[in-house]
Amino acid sequence: MIPRQISKKLKQLAIQYPVVAVTGPRQSGKTTLVKHTFPDKKYASLEDPDIREFALSDPRGFLSAYSGGAILDEVQRAPDLFSYIQTLVDQSGNEGLFILTGSFHFGLMERISQSLAGRTGLLTLLPFSFHELYRKGMIPSSLEMLLYTGYYPRIYDKQLPPSEWYANYVATYLERDVRVIKNIVDLDQFQRFLKMCAGRSGQILNLTSLGNDCGITHNTARAWLSVLQAGYIIFLLQPHFQNFNKRLVKSPKLYFYDTGLLSFLLGINSADALLTHPFRGPVFETWVMSELLKGRFNRGLRPNLYFWRDNSGNEVDCIIEHGDKLSALEIKSGQTITNDSFKGLKYWSKISKKGGEDSYLIYGGEMSQKRKEGNVIGWKSFAEKIPLII
Repeated sequence: MIPRQISKKLKQLAIQYPVVAVTGPRQSGKTTLVKHTFPDKKYASLEDPDIREFALSDPRGFLSAYSGGAILDEVQRAPDLFSYIQTLVDQSGNEGLFILTGSFHFGLMERISQSLAGRTGLLTLLPFSFHELYRKGMIPSSLEMLLYTGYYPRIYDKQLPPSEWYANYVATYLERDVRVIKNIVDLDQFQRFLKMCAGRSGQILNLTSLGNDCGITHNTARAWLSVLQAGYIIFLLQPHFQNFNKRLVKSPKLYFYDTGLLSFLLGINSADALLTHPFRGPVFETWVMSELLKGRFNRGLRPNLYFWRDNSGNEVDCIIEHGDKLSALEIKSGQTITNDSFKGLKYWSKISKKGGEDSYLIYGGEMSQKRKEGNVIGWKSFAEKIPLII
């Protein structure tokens, strides 16, 4: 088992709260994580039809077998359990009683906010991080292979061909999860929508354009995006509010959480294809942004990432907020650094009146160096630098 960075925070929350909930996409390793962290706890998966039927028909009787605490997997499938869990934890007064997992954010969070608010520590587990693979010496041989393979644990555990695994993952996601979470009848149209979103990763979201390209309304596009967000397929990066007397773009940027899934949806069928693929830049940018998010989530922290862009087209790929301190980060997929690579950072330095010490350039080469315009970080060094950046 590859050790997960988040396990330390998970143990900490279990001595602070009676309930700890771990959310994240399917197959991100939630079950393995909680079982490994709490080996002595009883376990029940609400994905099992018999167990789910018992929990749905007789929640009090179901929980009577777990009065001493348990791991309840995919607990959002039995929503009536939450009120009964509240009663049990209030009566017990013990911390770390129940460990809950769920693959859909708003299904689980809605129930927690209704019944378990103030009693629950919350964590988000995404697939492996670059840092986790780096510590185990499991980084693929090239940047292209890393981006193409993605980070889902089963691919590494079973040495599976990425394209085959992602094809099955998408089919399972559509057939099982989308039907459960939203009454979407035309799954083929939803899959086209998913692929259209892939073509927009790293771009500013235009719901009207996205809907028109998929033959759906603006409101339907918004609703389907919420499904992808709830299932941890995509996330929206919000623009930073500080304007420096500029008119700013107010729409968010769309990103995928995993570059392997993104590559599959873009029709990229090999790592070598990424060397010259027209979407190499957006895939690399998606990778950097998702790794920054993992660095926050794995420490139990909320996202502190934004982008900045004005109506004249001046842009900084990522603004990282540390209280009243801001850091700027530019992302370039090329292996060569040119003066033009620092264009965004130079502009940011000018309008924010900040020096290069809080500016970073992440690029597709391997050499890291300090320059007056900012700190240059090659992709192989990125794993070590993330804690310093975020």
